[in-house]
Amino acid sequence: MIRLGACLLALLAWPALAAERVVSLAPSLSEIVVELDAAELLVGVLDGGERPPALAHLPSVGRYGQLEMESLLQLQPDLVLLWPDSIGPAQRQQLQAFGIPLLVAEPRSLANLAEQFAEIGTRIGRAEQGRRLRQRFGEGLAELSARYRRERPLRVFYQIWDKPLYTVGGRQIISDALRVCGAASVFADLDLPAPQVSVEAVLQRDPEVILAGSGAQLEAWRRWPDLAAVQREQLWPVPDLGLERPSFQMLAATEKLCERLAGAR
Repeated sequence: MIRLGACLLALLAWPALAAERVVSLAPSLSEIVVELDAAELLVGVLDGGERPPALAHLPSVGRYGQLEMESLLQLQPDLVLLWPDSIGPAQRQQLQAFGIPLLVAEPRSLANLAEQFAEIGTRIGRAEQGRRLRQRFGEGLAELSARYRRERPLRVFYQIWDKPLYTVGGRQIISDALRVCGAASVFADLDLPAPQVSVEAVLQRDPEVILAGSGAQLEAWRRWPDLAAVQREQLWPVPDLGLERPSFQMLAATEKLCERLAGAR
């Protein structure tokens, strides 16, 4: 408790506007800092998968959903990049009570993500880099949209998990990536980012393509031979799981998705 109090006193002594010691609480946000050529500003990360090589040496402040508050405070960050679901409400309130500046990021669309590059860039002294990334990302998306446009969107079921069955709703950035590729999630009408659905609901919506993270998940759908995706042999692995980490690399992942869907009948 004494150590925690000492850390808090140090925090209160920091200058308000400096953003030179950054802690990232999401892998995608860590990637964005690297993409902004600012990896040296990161002093700690919340672990949640494989790290970029440039961040392998950084201390951990916990794992997804399990923030080690004392470890974070000892790093004396002047900015914390936060994905809303990476920590619970109580710990988020703690961070706010300590007066640590937070930048909360959860892009619902690719356009939101482009703006996030500029916002984070400004907060960490990389405004020009952020604007350049935003422009390049927007231009890349426009080119993909023009190249892969369809008169009728391809109906796609994007399976996030199988037990229970989760997919992407209309407020999920992957749904926007599908749109860029001339496709649409068959559950785009659902407001939740990642709704749980039933097999019966998938059968009713009859997707033309099913995308999933593993071959085993895809093979399970062969039990329903009347599905359009099964009849057309369009049960495909997600071509690049970078789609599930919203950072600049998502542009290349979206291009791979478009290339895969372009072969759909």
